[in-house]
Amino acid sequence: MDIVEPTLILDETRCRNNISFMVSKARELQLLLRPHFKTHQSLAIGRWFREAGVRSITVSSVRMAQYFARDGWDDITIAIPFNIRETTRLNELAKQAQVQIIVLYPFMIDHLDAVLDNEVGFLIEIDNGYHRTGIHPQARDRIEEILEKEKTASHLSFRGFLTHAGNTYQAASEKEINCIHLQTTSIMKNLKAEFLGRYPDIIISLGDTPSCSLMHDFNGIDEIRPGNFVFYDLMQKQLGVCREEDIAVCLACPVISRDEEKRKIVVYGGAIHLSREYLDSRNGKIYGKVVLLEEQGWSESLEGTEVTGLSQEHGIIRMDNTAFNRIRIGDLIGILPVHSCLTANLMSSYLTLSGTRIDHLNSTR
Repeated sequence: MDIVEPTLILDETRCRNNISFMVSKARELQLLLRPHFKTHQSLAIGRWFREAGVRSITVSSVRMAQYFARDGWDDITIAIPFNIRETTRLNELAKQAQVQIIVLYPFMIDHLDAVLDNEVGFLIEIDNGYHRTGIHPQARDRIEEILEKEKTASHLSFRGFLTHAGNTYQAASEKEINCIHLQTTSIMKNLKAEFLGRYPDIIISLGDTPSCSLMHDFNGIDEIRPGNFVFYDLMQKQLGVCREEDIAVCLACPVISRDEEKRKIVVYGGAIHLSREYLDSRNGKIYGKVVLLEEQGWSESLEGTEVTGLSQEHGIIRMDNTAFNRIRIGDLIGILPVHSCLTANLMSSYLTLSGTRIDHLNSTR
């Protein structure tokens, strides 16, 4: 491979297989798949979803929504509490796409409606126990206040309830993921049952890759919004959500230092490439696992060979004797990321196994 600096390698076959898996699952369970595009942030990969039949997407910013709207995506949910400083941008976006935003406060209905010229849908985010953002499901007064404001709004319409079970990422087992999923779906179905008589078209939307990959009981749920599944990563593997052979990206890094005495190597590839996300192990923090790059992809991760330290540009890798003796300065090695969403965001582009460069949103900065 003609690579001279840290480069994110993408296995297109694995990526398309992951897309097909989730599309088929959603179809089988009669769910709308609204994948979260914040993981890949790429027009080209977005088109792979379109080829698989996906028509509705999730993003994490107005800027990201505009990027994909320019490529013909016209049903977009911005799944982060809306930033009211971007109201003018939202109004422009709503001219070319059906947009849904998250509203958490009654005053936002008045504020937005006074400025918008185009219709925008909104969902109320519910805190399922993750405690990041969202309204507590028992805070009915606050929900009612928002809906009361909606009655007189000219450009805002209530679409339903949304949640993100991000607490599944801290689960210790599939059983715990199942418990979180059951709790989340119960909360959301109860809300829908309570408000369906007044709003017969409302939906329930939930999204996290662990639940959407492993669980099968989505009765009463209308749409799912997983994102990480497109690439998967070591975090998902540790949770039992995917196999290592499902991970579709690895970071190619040049070897720049080799310490015979300590049996460690240093690569050009650090926190600004991988992020500082880590997994806990018996030997301490792990920031990635090492694979050998091959003509048609990469090997299984090398036993006992992990990224154990990061600085801005450097990755420190502990190796057993067998692996260490194979590596020379100037070699390229691959690192499977702990969290592919952050790695992809930092790297800004991909190189496919066929040698095609794929840009994403941050390539345009």
